[in-house]
Amino acid sequence: MTRDASPIAALLAAYRAGETDPLAEAERALASANGNAGRNTYLARDPEWTLAEAQRQMQRAAAGEHLPLFGVPVSLKDCFNLAGFPTSCGSKFYATHLPTASPAADSWVAARLRKAGAVITGKTHLHQLAYGITGENPDYGDCLQPANPALLTGGSSSGAAASVQEGSALAAIGTDTGGSVRTPAALCGLAGYRASLGLGSWEGGYHLAPAFDTIGWLFRDLRDAPLLAEALFDLPPERTASSRLRIGVLTGPLLDECDNAVQKSMRDWEVRLRSASADMSSVRPAFWANAWDIYAPIQAWEAAQIHRGYFQEFDPAIAARLAWGASIEKSTLNELHRRHAEFRAQIATLFADYDFLLAPATSVHRLVAGEDQSHARPRILRCTTPASLAGLPTVVLPSPACGVQLMAAHNDDQRLLRFAARLGAALGAEQQP
Repeated sequence: MTRDASPIAALLAAYRAGETDPLAEAERALASANGNAGRNTYLARDPEWTLAEAQRQMQRAAAGEHLPLFGVPVSLKDCFNLAGFPTSCGSKFYATHLPTASPAADSWVAARLRKAGAVITGKTHLHQLAYGITGENPDYGDCLQPANPALLTGGSSSGAAASVQEGSALAAIGTDTGGSVRTPAALCGLAGYRASLGLGSWEGGYHLAPAFDTIGWLFRDLRDAPLLAEALFDLPPERTASSRLRIGVLTGPLLDECDNAVQKSMRDWEVRLRSASADMSSVRPAFWANAWDIYAPIQAWEAAQIHRGYFQEFDPAIAARLAWGASIEKSTLNELHRRHAEFRAQIATLFADYDFLLAPATSVHRLVAGEDQSHARPRILRCTTPASLAGLPTVVLPSPACGVQLMAAHNDDQRLLRFAARLGAALGAEQQP
């Protein structure tokens, strides 16, 4: 395969050249599946189904159909239905006691993937109910990084990150409510893309908090971002070159709280962005620190409405959050919604001055398996929830130490993705595994 191309572009070129085919690549992907120490990258998979799907996509291509993700191995987070497979949402109770146990139809996401020619390799591990940022799960085991079994992947799109890291998928569907694409991508050395709030459909998918839930991708190379967005969301790549971009770099207490590796990644990416002819300046929004206090109770209240009646079936830490959410009074919720609207308006003023914002995607560069991570959740979410409150599209710029996030205004996905691909082209083979 072409060494100077992105992983997906190289695979598609190899198919065109007859060097391999989707069946062979599906077999290769399946041989890598569940390659982490817990053997739990996937919560549901059927190798025979995946191989049959590869053959079906080959038949479609032979018939002349346009398949932008032809033969690309893709994993699906297990909060989206795939016909014939159980949907657990990371909970054994939900996997066996609710209608999700045997969906008869694909979710919108799964249907889009299959229409685009992707070969789905299975349904991946997630933090229970997608309500966590570490990838720990008492029902299915903690999700460990295939590249380093001492470390958690982060969550909640934990198996999505593991599938790309282990090579059982070239790209993975994740979701991001408060950081669930961004955190595992950053911790696992991957690229990530969280779409703008409202992009795509949740039909056949299971929400955590609809006010903040977004769909996204985890993958290896920034150059693949526009193709993935187009295939899933019908979001055509932006063709017009942007003028010189203005990027605000977050400074202040939030950055100061980050560990040394995260701060170094921020400095490294700032240098790269300057090399990409961006105008860089520091930004220190005082209101940024309010995000967590607004986000957490609204999220808990919405999650409590969805899972009401079942709290006792879940991890005690999650059950406690749900019980807290259920206890929030209407007057308090109304005030939170007022503050949420004010926060969105304040974010909008930032994008009057900047095209993009650069910030940490997590405050810590690793989560050690077996250690108490209760302190990590609020620290990480203080980095990620500002974008969540404003529904911003965000790309994780990968780094071996820890990735960082580049945010754009709501619905400015195409310009963000084009710039990310440009950065990926500048990195080239440097970001290949």
